[in-house]
Amino acid sequence: MNTNAWPLWEVFVRSSRGLSHVHAGSLHAPDAAMALRNARDLYTRRNEGVSIWVVPADAISSSDPDSKGSFFESPQGKDYRHATYYTKSEGVKHL
Repeated sequence: MNTNAWPLWEVFVRSSRGLSHVHAGSLHAPDAAMALRNARDLYTRRNEGVSIWVVPADAISSSDPDSKGSFFESPQGKDYRHATYYTKSEGVKHL
């Protein structure tokens, strides 16, 4: 493995049409400042972005797509997770 390789950065761009940042792609850069400049040049060439986030790829934790069934399964038998399980408190008017 090349120890002199630049780290991988994940790029998220917010377009002028929406409010959420969307994953645009990845790039290699030596630091965050260079990653931002490179992301601007690569992913917003046609003025389609108003904000860019760059995140070191090794700082992102994610779930395993192969275990999506068990990870996202419905919490059956766990009624305490739903607000309907609890009763209203007396004297609290905003509930």
